[in-house]
Amino acid sequence: MRRPEKGLTVDGFTLGEQRHEGGFATIWAVTHPLYRTPMLLKAPKILDGDDGPTIVGFEIEQMVMPRLVGPHVPRIMGQGGFEGLPYIVQEEIPGQSLQARFDKGPWALSDLIETTARIAEALAALHAQGVAHLDLKPANILARETGEVVLIDFGLARHRDLPDLLEEEFSIPMGTYPYIAPEQVLRTRGDPRSDIFALGALLYEMATGRAPFGMPAKMKHLRRRLWLDPVPPRFLRPELPEWLQEIILRALEVDPERRYQTAAQLRFDLQHPGQVVLTARGRKLRPDGWLTLWRRRRKAARLTRLGTSWARADVPILLVAVDLSPEGEALHALLLTWVRRMLTHQPEARVALVNVIRTALLGIDTGVDAAGENRHVARLVALKTWAAGLDLPEAQLTFQILESVDPAQAILDHATQVGADHILMGARGHSTARRYLGSVSAKVVAEAAASVTVIRAG
Repeated sequence: MRRPEKGLTVDGFTLGEQRHEGGFATIWAVTHPLYRTPMLLKAPKILDGDDGPTIVGFEIEQMVMPRLVGPHVPRIMGQGGFEGLPYIVQEEIPGQSLQARFDKGPWALSDLIETTARIAEALAALHAQGVAHLDLKPANILARETGEVVLIDFGLARHRDLPDLLEEEFSIPMGTYPYIAPEQVLRTRGDPRSDIFALGALLYEMATGRAPFGMPAKMKHLRRRLWLDPVPPRFLRPELPEWLQEIILRALEVDPERRYQTAAQLRFDLQHPGQVVLTARGRKLRPDGWLTLWRRRRKAARLTRLGTSWARADVPILLVAVDLSPEGEALHALLLTWVRRMLTHQPEARVALVNVIRTALLGIDTGVDAAGENRHVARLVALKTWAAGLDLPEAQLTFQILESVDPAQAILDHATQVGADHILMGARGHSTARRYLGSVSAKVVAEAAASVTVIRAG
């Protein structure tokens, strides 16, 4: 995999100055002879350790962003895969994100209403295209010179018509903790109302100068989101109108069914305050008492799910474990044949391809192979190369590279995670390797909740 650097040319794009370096990606100015508009190239930061979230998040962006249109998202000019330099090139939106303005404290009421209404307009356009952003925060909000809000950074997004790579690979809540919705804490992804909760958190911060739930840095603090009510905005800033507090606290309801159901509804109320129906939320001046909180906390302790997801429960899932080692090459063509054969009976089935990197039980794992390449990236490229023989559309395929000291258990856990209906895997023909991998297939056959097919070459 190539590394970005000034002067590098890839697919006609020439890298200029580095504009930004974050925890997960670097941003570069780029030029191309076919484009006159200012452009930026985003490349993920792939290190030598566990880069799973970075890789998966970047894959999501590459899947989602080219499908989006309109003034509220950046225009995409090109992208490249992990076999070379992984990148996304998009138009440059001049100016800073909203983060700088948020750092200055409470907003004037007129600016607050206008900006929030424009964010809600952008969210409504995004949701209409079947996408939930799921990481709405000041740093991910820009504005065009013509006034439209532009949403960026779709690494945690969920597209209604695409597989959810993050849900399949990771078992922890994904999002920015001060703005993450309660259902995201419970790992429900794909509910657009999660973005409305985040917008409510932004609106609260704009109105009061502080985040509604503080700035939690640890996952153990996130479950408080299920029962702890924020301090009423008018307690912190008494001059705020009741109708605005009504809007804020309705957007921040724990149960998505009690929130605004669409961003357009929230935007309408902001622009028509005289029509906002006031309830106890708008008149509230103090946080709830300890007894109310205690009751809510007891109820929240039993919660396992909130919200809804775009996941299609009616689509069967075929999990295929592919051995990418040299010893497994004899099975590659046979596995392809079997997958094609199974798809003739269920052509709509989603194929979840998985490869397991066996990690050392003891000692330091550098995350690189003998050639010095990132193992996770190398395996992902090899898995996608193998899958090209299936000739399936992107929406029907997912790719996951797992790392475990126990490959069989990794396959079993992943099958449970994705809800696999059937597992297809191979067993090597060499006697020594068979003793090793045979135990893997035997354990999968014995313990899998799904049906299992094991094939051998020869």
